[in-house]
Amino acid sequence: MAIPVEAFYLTPGAAGSLQQQIRTMVTQGILAGRFRPGQRMPSSRGLAEHLGVSRITVTLAYADLVSSDYLTSAGRSGYFVSETAPLAPEFPASAPQAEAVDFRALTGGRFSGGPRVARPEDWERYPYPFIYGQSDPALFDHQNWRQCALRALGKRDFAALTSDYYERDDPLLVEQVLRTILPRRGIAAREDEVLLTLGAQNALWIAAMLLLGPGRRAGVENPGYPASRGVVAATGAEAVALDVGEMGLPVVGLAGLDVVFATPSHQCPTNATMPVERRVALLDAAEREGFVIVEDDYEFEMSFLKPVAPALKSLDRGGRVIYAGSFSKSVFPGLRLGYLVGPPSFIAEARGLRGLMLKHPPGHIQRTMAYFLGLGHYDALVNRMKNAYRRRRQMMAEAIAAEGLEIAGQGGFGGSSFWMRAGAGVDTEALALQLRAEGVLIEPGRAFFASEDAPRNYYRLAYSSIAPQRIADGIARIGKALR
Repeated sequence: MAIPVEAFYLTPGAAGSLQQQIRTMVTQGILAGRFRPGQRMPSSRGLAEHLGVSRITVTLAYADLVSSDYLTSAGRSGYFVSETAPLAPEFPASAPQAEAVDFRALTGGRFSGGPRVARPEDWERYPYPFIYGQSDPALFDHQNWRQCALRALGKRDFAALTSDYYERDDPLLVEQVLRTILPRRGIAAREDEVLLTLGAQNALWIAAMLLLGPGRRAGVENPGYPASRGVVAATGAEAVALDVGEMGLPVVGLAGLDVVFATPSHQCPTNATMPVERRVALLDAAEREGFVIVEDDYEFEMSFLKPVAPALKSLDRGGRVIYAGSFSKSVFPGLRLGYLVGPPSFIAEARGLRGLMLKHPPGHIQRTMAYFLGLGHYDALVNRMKNAYRRRRQMMAEAIAAEGLEIAGQGGFGGSSFWMRAGAGVDTEALALQLRAEGVLIEPGRAFFASEDAPRNYYRLAYSSIAPQRIADGIARIGKALR
């Protein structure tokens, strides 16, 4: 029995080319059991007329399906579902299951209830997205990234693409990190002092799990990156809030701490950059008090107003700094690729812990990033982003001044956001909901603070993903809402 053409239809807005959509319809029909082995497919002419596409589009899709053994060709008799086509296993449909176990009580809700910076998942459809950390497709180097990815898919890199590294990393990417990234931070390291991670978040988690536990105390910045408090809480250690000033983390009152989490290059969310003198004082305190420092060096590439300061790790002479870096902000957040740098004994333990979770980041991503670095595309991308951010920052500053809004922290080196303060009686979570209805996205600041009675009148405005021509209008809408 032939499969009727009415079984096929194109969905408006579906992903992929017309040829790919036809292939998807056929494969899904076969795997779902709607199209059975031996059934005759509609003729290429008939299906093309039904779908309103060219006949060659259908013919190419059918040929592709023949090569994948979903279809067979019988010459003038047409195309048929292959007798050896892949089939999904057939099981009776199961009834919906009730939750017999109270997993909330069993897990204690330790991980799902933490503070998070509020932003909608469909942020791209909003005309004024002042949200942090997202990529601007107008700035990204699509062509060269694609070429590096295709090169990493080639036969010469087949082992890097397909092999299980077990607990090792791609030596080509490690070499690029050692030769290209770390020296510009003033850091000299060896291969056994570097571990690749799934972004800086994964790096911080690994460091916390190794260094902390019940009965230990960790200093975290306040306000600060909410996930730092989250990973400390996950270890069972006590998180001690360290109030941040204009020069970043304080270097007094650190006695009794086992670990201090610091963002000296661009403090999150205030953007404060710690002066070199204070970095030296922090290292002296670590030696004196006996604690370890975990340095999250995010956004160091975005220092475009002044020359970048040396990393805390580069000033470390006692081996007390564990350095965490990432490509997520400088390339794109979905890359999820970062690295840890520390003494060989620490990295060996970190490698063992990572091996229990995920063995290693995907080989293809590692090799693509290695080529992107090695061919100079990374530095060209960072330079383009710096120039764009410098212009956007100036536009933001002018618009903020024109509206009379208050900047609480902007840093003096660059970055990609402003830390803002509204009037004392303003709840920026309510303000964010009001603005969202007008197409404007801001990030309420309460999640960045450690205490339950945190101030509610702070918010963050980022300029990494908003179109420059919309900055002034978006800021004007914020100003009007506040007034």
